[in-house]
Amino acid sequence: MATPTPTPTSPASIPASVGRGGFLLARARVAPGAGGRWAVRAQPAAAELVERSVNTIRFLAVDAVEKAKSGHPGLPMGCAPLGHVLFDEFLRFNPANHAWFDRDRFVLSAGHGCMLHYALLHLAGYQGVTIDDLKAFRQWGSRTPGHPENFETDGVEVTTGPLGQGFANAVGLALAEKHLAARFNKPDLTVVDHYTYVILGDGCQMEGVANEAASLAGHWGLGKLIAFYDDNHISIDGSTAIAFTEDVLARYEALGWHTIWVENGNTGYDDIRAAIKEAKEVKDKPTLIKVTTTIGYGSPNKASTHSVHGSALGSKEVEATRKNLSWAHEPFHVPDEVKRHWAHHLDEGASLEAEWNAKFAEYEKKYHQEAVELNSIISGKLPAGWEDALPKYTPESPADATRNLSQQCLNALAKVIPGFLGGSADLASSNMTLLKMFGDFQKDTPEERNIRFGVREHAMGAICNGIAVHSPGLIPYCSTFFVFTDYMRAPIRLSALSESGVIFVMTHDSIGLGEDGPTHQPVEQLFSLRAMPGILMLRPADGTETSAAYRIAVINRKRPSILALSRQKLPQLEGTSVEGVAKGGYVISDNSSGNKPDLIFISTGSELEIAEKAADQLRKEGKSVRVVSLVCWELFEEQSEEYKESVLPSDVTSRISIEAGVTLGWEKYIGQKGKAIGIDRFGSSAPAGRIYKELGLTVENLIATAKSL
Repeated sequence: MATPTPTPTSPASIPASVGRGGFLLARARVAPGAGGRWAVRAQPAAAELVERSVNTIRFLAVDAVEKAKSGHPGLPMGCAPLGHVLFDEFLRFNPANHAWFDRDRFVLSAGHGCMLHYALLHLAGYQGVTIDDLKAFRQWGSRTPGHPENFETDGVEVTTGPLGQGFANAVGLALAEKHLAARFNKPDLTVVDHYTYVILGDGCQMEGVANEAASLAGHWGLGKLIAFYDDNHISIDGSTAIAFTEDVLARYEALGWHTIWVENGNTGYDDIRAAIKEAKEVKDKPTLIKVTTTIGYGSPNKASTHSVHGSALGSKEVEATRKNLSWAHEPFHVPDEVKRHWAHHLDEGASLEAEWNAKFAEYEKKYHQEAVELNSIISGKLPAGWEDALPKYTPESPADATRNLSQQCLNALAKVIPGFLGGSADLASSNMTLLKMFGDFQKDTPEERNIRFGVREHAMGAICNGIAVHSPGLIPYCSTFFVFTDYMRAPIRLSALSESGVIFVMTHDSIGLGEDGPTHQPVEQLFSLRAMPGILMLRPADGTETSAAYRIAVINRKRPSILALSRQKLPQLEGTSVEGVAKGGYVISDNSSGNKPDLIFISTGSELEIAEKAADQLRKEGKSVRVVSLVCWELFEEQSEEYKESVLPSDVTSRISIEAGVTLGWEKYIGQKGKAIGIDRFGSSAPAGRIYKELGLTVENLIATAKSL
């Protein structure tokens, strides 16, 4: 049955109250309130022009998916009315500068429907999303990939696709806004004042990460987070009735959200407008607006079916849909009156940014120190001399667990980097991640920098990704036990894809945690994370390497770092260095000459001490032994061939690696004649020393292995 729709009219029939640009001549320019915020918005365009604009969005999506013969047309067709109202009438942005600091943020958590976002960005005037870009949807080298990627497309805030992740990212974006507003706004000048909007679907709602993030958003009272739930009752397998029948609004109300239901998301434009206005009036809670839509709206034979969710309509159904919606245009056509209407965003966006710039200039004069800090966060430029704040260690410094040394580094960095903040998944006292000079970020104390995530590792990682992409100078860290990275692999992977630069502080990094046993003892995690592209996996051995690892993590703003840290005490070693860690692998001791040692020990973290002790004993027996710390494989691989040869000379084939993890991967460094000492099984519940002995990670076994070569 055909979906009813109003019949579009010709431009000549648009009411006289509509100007040449297609929007009502009456403009809403709201006078500034406290802090001087201006809101320059066009009044809603005439109903017929709105309908034409909405159908433009629909068919740009339909045509792009059809040309690519791949994609998800259903969501853009159903959410086009919501997209039009949000982008055209509420969202504050500057198409000429997608990175303008005080813009509103928009996230499409249901990233499979990305042609909705691309079509809106094109209409709004973003130069990075041209008609040719839409025609290149899902093609090699395109700026319009199959799911939104923030580093590919101007106007895309975060990389989404795995369902629920974008919603949690939006919570992070909203947290960042609330935190910065609390720190920097003044009674007479408001310089941080923007909303975060997110569209999520049934699939996002089913994913556990969304519930974790929603729980935190409600707890934190993120009143400037507005989420739209595309309630279309369809997922890939069919109707949501087969697996998802809960009362979503009731759940969100229980989580501390304000909720609204727009029952007609297909043509209820005024209802959508009213819902957004109501949401913006609620200051102490995030808002979920359930918008009931028809997936594939306008398609005579596929609307409201799963077949429109994840594949092109097909040429016959495209033609039928054009006929049904009275769209007598060639593919990728944007009517002139629609172009003229959307063109107002160029002037309006420039005006919004210019007004903010003027306000910030006044702020700089009145509040110089705060402006310096906020500028650092906005620009990503680190304060001069920040590295000098990192603690320094010598071999005479007392032995300590690297998790404790990590806390010293975290607190040192928080004193000198304005955008440094983070927390733990209910393990701050064990991960040692508390910033001692700050309180907790809570609903009523959002200016503080300790974030309490509770036992929500998955959401924690995704929220930190959102914080990181909010502003270049925000440097979030998050922490749990290393084994529980398995709970958060999706956000770690997306952190790499998003180039977000989160610092993942992972303690209890091996069997060295002891009695808690194999459920808590990571063995495969080191290699599995080394296998992930775009990640720096660092396992420091002492204070110097831990401090150096944090230096690397802070410098690398476009790739995340994972620090694997010990529970047990480790000595401060002779020969470790900040410069060496920066190269990923380096020689910490060597009694050979001419770059020709008899034997090379290669190790990381807590086992580097074992390698050094074994080397000392063998040297007393007349052997020339080199000990190499391979603290970060990724950084080592980025060094020149000459440098790598100077550390691991190819002529020396007697090599042994020792690490408290799986041996997979070490063959690259030990070669065919070398041997790897590690753990190719799960651990055991016992004191750490006993486990090390039973599994062969000892000085005695390393020496015996060396003599067997």
